[in-house]
Amino acid sequence: MATKNATRNRATEPTPTAAKRPLVPDYGTDFYGWALQQANLLQEGRLSEIDTINVAEELIDLGNEQYDKLESALAVLFMHLLKWDYQPEKRARSWENTVREQRRRVERLLRKNPSLRPRTDEAVAESYQDGRDRASSETDIAVDRFPPECPYGWDEIMMRPIRYDPPVRSR
Repeated sequence: MATKNATRNRATEPTPTAAKRPLVPDYGTDFYGWALQQANLLQEGRLSEIDTINVAEELIDLGNEQYDKLESALAVLFMHLLKWDYQPEKRARSWENTVREQRRRVERLLRKNPSLRPRTDEAVAESYQDGRDRASSETDIAVDRFPPECPYGWDEIMMRPIRYDPPVRSR
């Protein structure tokens, strides 16, 4: 009886080779593990083992994310510039702060990613439409009351003074 139990226990234990075999993370089911593995392979110089097609796609996606961040910051900036221009009676310090913040984001993105500079005209054209839609939604001003094309030049987008002066209330 003791022999039978000993045999059964050994049969259910993993073999030493199987227990030590590293799991290979799959790009489609374990992105985090796959990314770490690819980074390790690069650091170790094991270039022939790299998943080159997926690594290339991910690098392209990373670059596109930087462009998307630029468009996003510009869209928020346009929304607030349009609100500022079309609803002067509702201006608020928070709008001024948002304009300054988004300008800093744009400047920082372009400083960290100078290859985006040639694409600023494209980013302005595309993000203006989003900013225009957002401004319409937040102001209840019909979207067609805003210019169909961006009315701001780059210098105006990035440097036009925006200063909130609270209204003076008489007592």
